[in-house]
Amino acid sequence: MKSYSINELLQSPPLKQKVEVNGWVKTFRSNRFIALNDGSTIKNIQCVVDFEQFDEDLLKKIATGAALKIKGVLVESLGKGQSVEIQAEEIFVHGLSDPDSYPIQPKKHSMEFLREQAHLRIRTNTFAAVMRVRSALSFAIHAYFQKNGFYYFHAPIITGSDAEGAGEMFRVSTLDPKNPPLTDSGEVNYKEDFFGKETNLTVSGQLEAEAYAMGLGKVYTFGPTFRAENSNTSRHLAEFWMIEPEMAFYDLKDNMDLAEDFIKNIISYLLENCEEDLAFLENRLLDEEKTKPMAERSDMKLKERLKFVVDNEFIRITYTEAIDILRNSKPNKKKKFQYLINEWGADLQSEHERYLVEKHFKCPVILFDYPAKIKAFYMRLNEDGKTVRAMDILFPGIGEIVGGSQREERLDVLKEKIAALGIDEKELWWYLDLRKFGTAVHSGFGLGFERMVQFTTGMGNIRDVIPFPRTPQNAEF
Repeated sequence: MKSYSINELLQSPPLKQKVEVNGWVKTFRSNRFIALNDGSTIKNIQCVVDFEQFDEDLLKKIATGAALKIKGVLVESLGKGQSVEIQAEEIFVHGLSDPDSYPIQPKKHSMEFLREQAHLRIRTNTFAAVMRVRSALSFAIHAYFQKNGFYYFHAPIITGSDAEGAGEMFRVSTLDPKNPPLTDSGEVNYKEDFFGKETNLTVSGQLEAEAYAMGLGKVYTFGPTFRAENSNTSRHLAEFWMIEPEMAFYDLKDNMDLAEDFIKNIISYLLENCEEDLAFLENRLLDEEKTKPMAERSDMKLKERLKFVVDNEFIRITYTEAIDILRNSKPNKKKKFQYLINEWGADLQSEHERYLVEKHFKCPVILFDYPAKIKAFYMRLNEDGKTVRAMDILFPGIGEIVGGSQREERLDVLKEKIAALGIDEKELWWYLDLRKFGTAVHSGFGLGFERMVQFTTGMGNIRDVIPFPRTPQNAEF
């Protein structure tokens, strides 16, 4: 007999046909009603047991968390909340679950508790909904780029270059940690290491993607990246996923147009395909917000916020215009910002980004033409010599979600910028080669995948939108 998913059965008419279903017990009430879930939908299917027809020892094995196979007849449900139910005729127990020690009980658990049970939290409605949305979002990303003539490029995970220049990287080495080989000057001799040089886990696939864009035209990466940044916040992970498209012959405007269209497209996909999960997550968020002070509550419900992004044009302003707005804002004048804006050149913080989006413009904002001093070396210098063709997209509730730029395609300018930062040209010889042989205007951006999942699910902490979060002092699972 074919096994059906619960999602399939809940959409079937009650034809009184025999069906088989597998799943995990959510609840077992009155020795009669089993609520079964298999992960295919937020909803459970009710399986009705005539306890007089089943062995008592078997019924004792049916507890929250147990894995079951149930065969029976799909009939119209007489109870509220579901259109169909299964009249159980056969029950097979795949795996027992001790009710006294199973940590995921049919009650509300705190997020902190569930992070300690990261291997089991997927059995809760919240995390199952988040991960289904995450999966749908992944599909939508690939579908968008494939439809628009991009090639999927696998950037290396191990690299010798630091694309961000921040130095916060995880070292990859096979040397004896207690007794590494040393140079005459007492430094670790990486020439004796596996790769013959110092290597790290990648912080970005951008530099390598640029190389491939200059041959394939349009490419994108979608893979894990790593930052050894000691940030214990609700917005940072040590291991996260990045989407990074790179496009030959695209200037900054083309880049901004693509990023806006891309974001609207993937969010539209979720609104069309994840209705049940988004409705559940919206209700969860409403309950959560009731516990917050009024000032911290969102003006919009979750789906309303998503539709708002899809339906509205993104406001585009220069960094200079943004600084003027922030400098003259009430929170700045009344010293309510943690980081006060006093002068041009300040690096914007999340509180500033959110003010622009949530309070001033009340829509997504694209900031561009940032001061060169606060941006990476590879961004194209503007004619004023002070700003670069960088752009950031700012979202409500989250701040920066996309960072990108037109890349510096001029060899002489790039060499000057590298020298000013004290970077050895030999380290980036191949990157400089791209400017020697057929250089052209090109652009790209990076989207932190978990930040997007956070935004679309309404989850308050980034650790709750990735299966097994990697954070300072935490790699338990």
